[in-house]
Amino acid sequence: MYNKNDIAPQPPMGWNSYDYYNTMVNEQQVRTNADYMAKNLKQHGWEYVVIDIQWSDPDAGKRNAEGIQYIPFSRFCIDEFSRQIPAPNRFPSSANGQGFKPLADYIHSLGLKFGIHIMRGIPRFAAHQHLPIKTHDGTKITADMIANPYSSSRWNPDMYGVDANRPYAQDYYDSIFELYAAWGVDYVKVDDICNTNAYPQNPYSAEKEIEMMSKAIENSGRGMVLSLSPGPAVIEKAHHYKTYANMWRITDDFWDDWKLLKAMFERCEVWQTHVGEGNWPDCDMLPMGRLGYGWAPFDAKEKGWDCKFTPEETRTMITLWSIFRAPLMIGTDLPLLSQYNLSLLTNDEIIAMNKCPNQAYQTSASSKEDVVIWVNECDDNQSYYECYFNLSEKNQTVKMNVQIEGANIRDLWEHKDLGTSVEFVLPPHASKAFRVLIGKNI
Repeated sequence: MYNKNDIAPQPPMGWNSYDYYNTMVNEQQVRTNADYMAKNLKQHGWEYVVIDIQWSDPDAGKRNAEGIQYIPFSRFCIDEFSRQIPAPNRFPSSANGQGFKPLADYIHSLGLKFGIHIMRGIPRFAAHQHLPIKTHDGTKITADMIANPYSSSRWNPDMYGVDANRPYAQDYYDSIFELYAAWGVDYVKVDDICNTNAYPQNPYSAEKEIEMMSKAIENSGRGMVLSLSPGPAVIEKAHHYKTYANMWRITDDFWDDWKLLKAMFERCEVWQTHVGEGNWPDCDMLPMGRLGYGWAPFDAKEKGWDCKFTPEETRTMITLWSIFRAPLMIGTDLPLLSQYNLSLLTNDEIIAMNKCPNQAYQTSASSKEDVVIWVNECDDNQSYYECYFNLSEKNQTVKMNVQIEGANIRDLWEHKDLGTSVEFVLPPHASKAFRVLIGKNI
């Protein structure tokens, strides 16, 4: 029996193309990042290679370089059933109807998993031109007959929503996930669905489309992670997210800005009781290293920018995502990672904290002097994680004492055993992560 929670029993870990390439990533760039992951990250649990938005648009790269992300009534590559397919000028192996299967096969050959981004809904131009969709019984149904022209994204005009009340609406979603299953897709990030922010009076207006997608994945016969974007997710709908999806964004797009990172502590506190068992509130990607190549004009001398987070802020970001047990999706061009950033991403003691099966929580002491504390009990019943975060603009002194003889405080970033007590100074925006061993087998 299909159980969507079995698809992602732990927070997914991988790479997403958006933070560096924007809408213009191509096949060679995806392969290069996959090769890097296989060589440097796979052994530490990183496995998903995800192509983000506009992969069916042959002209996305040209428009990006002119400062345009999305255009009204864009035309992009679709098949005979109104389903998006890769643009062959950007993904040459997709030619002759092969779609993403050759690229997925390559990524699978590296021992990795393959993911794609889609916008919810059906192409608007397919609806305007009354193009056909695939149905289970061969009935001739066209895109306009299932489209909802009153439901569309406010920032990307490619699609109309699908009206769940129309006959054969489920057939359309069944058909696209059937195609993804044939390609070998393992992960689907769906946009304009977690919070349909074009409709502030009804931010969860695509609720029925989430249900149709979940059912379509089950009908496809292939397990796929269902990731919902953008946020902020609607906390009142937590049960619905957990019933039908594996990941849902609790924030809008997250970038390298301390104000956004500081705000994430409050978001994590709100969602802390909804994490685990195949359900992963998503803090968005980990922006680090080099960012923004896909936002630069053709004639720019510098393409992109260096991440604005300090080294301490980058470590704080990874520490929070890990203790909270958020999905870990790297946003950069992997071959450009510094040795420092690579060391953060390959710290197995921190990754083990992210995979802890128990629920983490922010403690009641967290508001004192702007030091936030997160704790999680380990499943060995002999240890627990404890992380300290300085959200203030001044140094903070912290003392830890474990009143158990023979206990040990281990610094997970420094890989050092510190005994039963420790005092340390946290600079502004800095963090510390510890595993406190209190059991007999220490």
